[in-house]
Amino acid sequence: MKVEQLMVKNMAACRPESTLEEAARIMWERDCGFVPVIESGQSTKVVGVITDRDACMAAYTRGAPLKDLRVADAMAKVVWSCRPSDSIEEAERRMAEARVRRLAVVDESSQLLGVLSLADLAREAFQERARPKPDVKEAQVGALLASVCQPRELAPAALGS
Repeated sequence: MKVEQLMVKNMAACRPESTLEEAARIMWERDCGFVPVIESGQSTKVVGVITDRDACMAAYTRGAPLKDLRVADAMAKVVWSCRPSDSIEEAERRMAEARVRRLAVVDESSQLLGVLSLADLAREAFQERARPKPDVKEAQVGALLASVCQPRELAPAALGS
C-alpha cells in the first residue's frame, strides 16, 4: 500500500507570519493537532510544522496570548516528510525514526500534498483486521505507537548540569 492511498489530501496550512491563534483555529476547525507551515507568498513549499503542544508551550513560556505570537516563533523547522509514492512501511520507519505522529506528504520540490498520521494508519489497520493479508497490521501500528511514545533522553543542559 502506498502513502497516497491513506494520506489526508484536503489539508489546511498556515504561514510563518500567521498568528498562533490562526493556527489554533485551523486545528479546532479541522479537529487536528498539526498544521504544516508553508512559505510566505504563493508557494506551498513546506518550511515547518506547528502542533497544538508547540502553540501551548510558546504561549506559556512567553506569557503571551496566542494572538500576539507568530507561528515562526513556535514552529518546528525540521520537517519529517514522505512522498505519496512511498510505501506505508517506509512512512512508518520514518515516523519511528523521528518519533513523530505525522508526516507531511510532499512532492520532489517539497510542495505540500497532504499529511499522513498515525491515526490514519490505526484506522486502516482496524478496517483491515479481518483480511487474511492486511496491508496495515494492528501489531505494526502498536509497535509504531510504542516507538513514537518512547521518552526522549534529556540533554545535560536541560537537567541543570
